[in-house]
Amino acid sequence: MAQAIREVSSTPTPGVRKMDEGRAALQRRLVLIVTVLPFLGLIAAVYTLWGQGLSAADAGIALAFYMFTGLGVTIGYHRYFTHQSFETNRFIRGLLAIAGSMAVQGPVITWVADHRRHHAFADKEGDPHSPHLDEGPGVKGVVKGLAHAHMGWLFSDELTSARRWSPDMLKDPMLKRIDRLFPLWVLLSLGLPPVVGFAVTGTLSGAMTAFLWGSLVRMFMLHHVTWSINSICHFYGKRPFESDDFSTNNWVLSIISFGESWHNNHHAFPASAVHGIERTQFDMTGLMIATMEKLGLARNVKRVSDKQVTAKLSG
Repeated sequence: MAQAIREVSSTPTPGVRKMDEGRAALQRRLVLIVTVLPFLGLIAAVYTLWGQGLSAADAGIALAFYMFTGLGVTIGYHRYFTHQSFETNRFIRGLLAIAGSMAVQGPVITWVADHRRHHAFADKEGDPHSPHLDEGPGVKGVVKGLAHAHMGWLFSDELTSARRWSPDMLKDPMLKRIDRLFPLWVLLSLGLPPVVGFAVTGTLSGAMTAFLWGSLVRMFMLHHVTWSINSICHFYGKRPFESDDFSTNNWVLSIISFGESWHNNHHAFPASAVHGIERTQFDMTGLMIATMEKLGLARNVKRVSDKQVTAKLSG
C-alpha cells in the first residue's frame, strides 16, 4: 500500500467550521445511539435464530427495506443529488430524498455536502473520512485510519457548510423540508417494518421479529456496507485508473453495496451514473437508473464512453 498522502496546511478547509461544544456533544450521543442500537438488535436477532430460525416474512421485509433505503442512498443521495448524474421529475426527486433519509445516514443536504467535500479533498487534508491522514505508522496506524474512515469521523466536531458545498439543494423548498423532517423519516424507517410484520403475521411476535430484522439488522448492515466504501474502498482493492487519491475497486462488496464498491471507477469518472464500467462489474444502481431511463423516469443520464476509459487508462 502506498504511503499516506498528508498535506499539512494552516489554511482552514473551505466551508468547514467547528461545532459549539453543546452541539458537538449532542451529535456524539446521537451517533452513539444510531451505531449501538442496531448492533444490539443484531445480537438479539441472532439469538432468535436459535430454535425458530429466520422466517420468510422477516427475510422478505428486511430485504425489501434494505433495497428501498439502500438504493435511496446509492441512486438518490449519491449519484443523483451529489453528482447529478441524471435528471428526473419532482416526484422521484422527493421519493429518492425520503428513501435515502430512511437509511438513517444523515439528512440529505448534510450527506451531500460531506460527500462533495470528500471528492474535493479525496485522501488529502480536508477529506472528512480518509483512512490515510496521519494516523501513525505500522499496523496500529492502519487500524486507526480505517476505524476513522469507517465510522470514527461521524464523532468529529467538524461541520460541513451546506451553503458552501450544496447551495443548489438549499434553493429547493421541497428538499429543505425533507431535510428538516429527518427525525420523521428515522421513525418511519424503524416503525414501518414491525407494522408490515404485524400485517403479514397478525401477531405481536411477528411485529417484534420484523422490527429486529427489518429495522435494526437492516440498518446495521446498510450502515456498515456504506461505511466500508469510505474505509475498505480507499485502502484495499484494484486501481485500474491512476488518481491523486487511494480509491479502489472491490468486487467483494459490489452486490451488497449495489455497485458502489467500484470506487476507483467512480473517482475516475465521478459524474457517471454507472460505476460498473466493465461488463463483469455488477452495478445494480446503474441498472436501476437505466431501467428508470427506459420508463421515462430518468433523462440525460451521464455515462462514460469507451474513448474516455481508454484515455484515462493510458494517461
